[in-house]
Amino acid sequence: MSASFSTLRFILGDQLNANHSWFKQDKDNILYVIAELRQETDYAPHHIQKVCGFFAAMGQFANALKQAGFNVLHLTLDDTEHDANLPHLIARLCLQYQCKSIEYQQPDEYRLAQQLNEFDFTPITKVCVDSEHFMLPFNEISQYFKKDKHVTMEHFYRKMRKRFNLLMHENEPLGGQWNFDADNRVKLKKTDLAAIPAPLLFEIDVSDIKARLVRHHVKTIGQLTEPFIWPVNRTQAKELLAFFCQHLLPNFGRFQDAMTANSEHSWSLYHSRLSFAINCKMLHPLQVIQAAVSAYEQSDGLINLAQVEGFVRQILGWREYVRGVYWTNMPDYKTYNTLDAKRDLPGYFWHGKTKMRCLHHAISQSLTTAYAHHIQRLMVTGNFCLLTGIDPDQVDDWYLGIYIDAIEWVELPNTRGMTQFADNGIVATKPYAASGNYINKMSDYCTDCHYQVKDKVGDNACPLNSLYWQFMIQHRERLERNPRIGMIYRNWDKQSPQSQTDTLSRAKWCLDNIEQL
Repeated sequence: MSASFSTLRFILGDQLNANHSWFKQDKDNILYVIAELRQETDYAPHHIQKVCGFFAAMGQFANALKQAGFNVLHLTLDDTEHDANLPHLIARLCLQYQCKSIEYQQPDEYRLAQQLNEFDFTPITKVCVDSEHFMLPFNEISQYFKKDKHVTMEHFYRKMRKRFNLLMHENEPLGGQWNFDADNRVKLKKTDLAAIPAPLLFEIDVSDIKARLVRHHVKTIGQLTEPFIWPVNRTQAKELLAFFCQHLLPNFGRFQDAMTANSEHSWSLYHSRLSFAINCKMLHPLQVIQAAVSAYEQSDGLINLAQVEGFVRQILGWREYVRGVYWTNMPDYKTYNTLDAKRDLPGYFWHGKTKMRCLHHAISQSLTTAYAHHIQRLMVTGNFCLLTGIDPDQVDDWYLGIYIDAIEWVELPNTRGMTQFADNGIVATKPYAASGNYINKMSDYCTDCHYQVKDKVGDNACPLNSLYWQFMIQHRERLERNPRIGMIYRNWDKQSPQSQTDTLSRAKWCLDNIEQL
């Protein structure tokens, strides 16, 4: 490698985009840098699979660039242990390689963008370019979103469908309707369980990375499955996409909200598990959407419109939407706590040992696989934290650390906004609060649970039932005028005073003894 380069281009761990225009330009006199840093392992208590996944994917991407003839410096924790942070590392390398300019892609996280924007690299010039990944360009976000204002996701999604002409016919939605959510809320019956496909798992050796984490005393959570099962390069990511389109998409929408504890594949079900690969930019969202739409069009009716629409909605709608919310409202968004929630996160969120079967299953699965699907995140762990008033800072840290696909831009609006209603309705028009009835409706968790899902009071009553009413009463003044919630209070007012007292007494006991639930 040359002793000097005119330009240093830094690639972050979630910018593994082989199709970026950078790589269509001249290779000479440009040094590409990919680096493991303690500032990235330490800003939250990350799952060991998450750290290994990012580091493995970064290494694979660096090797691919080298094989393509680019000048690449791949630095591990062994090389960067004395670098205080990212800007200091870049400044050191610019001095070492006599670089006259640095270039970087727009970071997806606010903290990294601020870190690089504010650091003075003088006399070295600094250039920030688009990451060329998202469907909605960064400089257009302000055209769709305004600070502290609610934008209805459905409206945004329809605009994006029209803009990219996806599942459209003559400027109208294919099939005559935009949304098939009503068709996509089916519970898995016992007879459905045997048909759930085994997930596609990879076998990747991450022993060197694991040893490096131990050597540098990096604190992690969760368990490491060996060999490592997640895709860490573009070829594997495309293979996982093809597997989803062939084996999972035919039933994806139908069972996308379903949960079960009675299948060895209960953690994967019909979900694509592509979020890590997409969020690292190994796959482009349009590439993923087009693959799913193509599979639908060529399926001879095996895949119906509701299945593919539900998938397109997640990527074109929800994923792009939460990014817009994030960048429009940061940095203030990270401080919002509308409901003044202050309770500490219970200890079982770190080990899964609780008598509540839904929580036990969702948390244990997360610790084992670094993954849970969206309904487990929203309606099991998220709902419990909402009902019990857990400090949203602690909720954010847990979600950000435990899931392999969690990066702040996508995690924060989902957690603080969608699950905790801490943003005063920027994301959701009402809190996604639910009693045990919802869990029972969409899962088999309640069947063998210690608690009785149909009981509101008594030692064995499902805690969610009384906690639900306690939450609604605690925040009645704020929520009662919401047209989507008013009927709930009318139902409460019809109950006898004794029934109300007993329910709230049970809720108080659950909150006072939250660590023993």
